[in-house]
Amino acid sequence: MSLPLLFVTAIALVDEAGRILLAQRPKGKDMAGLWEFPGGKVAQGETPEQALVREIKEELDLDLVASDLRPLTFASHAYNRFHLFMPLFVCRRWQGDVRPMEGQQIAWILPEAFSRYPMPPADRPLSKTLIRYLTDKANDSEPLFYTNPSMN
Repeated sequence: MSLPLLFVTAIALVDEAGRILLAQRPKGKDMAGLWEFPGGKVAQGETPEQALVREIKEELDLDLVASDLRPLTFASHAYNRFHLFMPLFVCRRWQGDVRPMEGQQIAWILPEAFSRYPMPPADRPLSKTLIRYLTDKANDSEPLFYTNPSMN
């Protein structure tokens, strides 16, 4: 039996101190209480980058520029009711101060603190890849994957 595909996109916002922003899934949602990378569903006709710009404005009141988003890796994970496909982008530049707009808790954490934050099964492996990326100083400005700028 095939599961419906859910296409979402996520972001690792990394501040000047090297901390990563996580958001806690609120009560009433699937996997409530778990910590995740912010992001959301990709709407019909949107690119993952466009979806992140929209979702992060809605969720955290931050302004992102699509060309500042660097694709890092992705998750492909079968849950009970759907199959999740989720690219993870890294971003080090944004405008504004983080304001949780949906009542979610947020945390700025250092890479070594990930193990103290329970995450959904699809997010956990992404955190390991992100830690490797952030600890390799050669990756500070170079994307791992090519994105066509005209698509942003």
